[in-house]
Amino acid sequence: MSKVFINQLSGYEGKEVALAGWAANVRSSGKIWFLEFRDGTGFTQVIVDAGTVDAASLKVVEALTLESSALVTGTVAKHPKKNEYEVKAKSVALVGASPEYPIGKKEHGPDFLLDNRHLWLRSSRQWAIQRIRNTIINATYEYLNREGFIKIDAPILTPTSCEGTTTLFQVDYFGEPAYLTQSGQLYLEAAIFAHGRVFDFGPVFRAEKSKTRRHLIEFWMMDAEAAFVEHEENLQIQEALISYIVAAVLERNKVELSLLERDTTILERVKPPFYHLTHTEAIQKLRERGSDIGDMDDLGADDETLLTELYDKPIFVEKYPAAVKAFYMKRDPADPTRVLNADLLAPEGYGEIIGGSQREDDYDELLKRMKEQKLNIADFQWYLDLRKYGSVPHSGFGVGLERLVAWICGLKHVRESIPFPRLLNRLRP
Repeated sequence: MSKVFINQLSGYEGKEVALAGWAANVRSSGKIWFLEFRDGTGFTQVIVDAGTVDAASLKVVEALTLESSALVTGTVAKHPKKNEYEVKAKSVALVGASPEYPIGKKEHGPDFLLDNRHLWLRSSRQWAIQRIRNTIINATYEYLNREGFIKIDAPILTPTSCEGTTTLFQVDYFGEPAYLTQSGQLYLEAAIFAHGRVFDFGPVFRAEKSKTRRHLIEFWMMDAEAAFVEHEENLQIQEALISYIVAAVLERNKVELSLLERDTTILERVKPPFYHLTHTEAIQKLRERGSDIGDMDDLGADDETLLTELYDKPIFVEKYPAAVKAFYMKRDPADPTRVLNADLLAPEGYGEIIGGSQREDDYDELLKRMKEQKLNIADFQWYLDLRKYGSVPHSGFGVGLERLVAWICGLKHVRESIPFPRLLNRLRP
């Protein structure tokens, strides 16, 4: 007898196997019990016939409760109506009993589910989301490695901010202030001079007092930087990356997408080329839809939602006003009031999933921007040094993992996209 995982059952039709897992649901019809059984790799139906199992197994099944763990042996059979495989039990042994499980079939409010997040993760919906998240992470590594990027780990504790000081978490670093990182970007820029193309992938922290469906306090970001890459090529890299990730999910997560009842029509359209709008063009379209956004304003979440409802593929919004963007972004030679940046907005109202730009590579220009924004030059002297010793044109971008997961899974709130969300009013469990 082989011990197998549920996602391997198709290779064992007609054979006797052993499964280890949990009872996700239990129902009976006379002397036959139907167990929805899960083991982490998937779900299957275990059929227990009182006439074919021993007395000890029958006693276990009669008392089996939701989320009890068990060992099952039985024969694998093709489901008579579905393209699935089930197990006709020969024996069932209890491993760990479960008292009345807090999360039942009835509707629960979001606060209750978040209070019980450690248990809610077991549900089929949350299982599917985290499996898709795993595919997205792995596909990101695959694509970047294929394209010559190597992983460089940026520090989580930093002496300065990357994009302003208003959303920093300050900690004591042996008597001096330090901050939880907002982004690994600046450190990655140092690494391109050694390796050409680099990325990091880790947690970042924004102390934003926001309760929108798109915001988390702690989230995961993939930052990438590349030497000798200018604005247009930067967009091409992003476009190819997102297309690769979406294709990987469509190929590897059919079961999970089905469990989420995700309409994959739009995901199937995610192939180059994406749509491109300048910031000016985006403002015009937003005003046509009733927005009162100003000529030089950044796009807010509501604006992004309005805009992305018009398109069936991701949209690059390029060349924002320099006044609303970070000091390190390179000015557009054709219009110095603008920068060579782009935000990539996901369709269906999901909004920004990537922010990126060409970086300012000229020492004097970068110093000028820092002074204009009244930054402490001493804190950033190391960053300026990168423009002193062999500076090159370079570009980069950051992908917000949870926003990407939310869009691909079709989630209403980003809090479902991460195993244990950290929100403005939630630090536990």
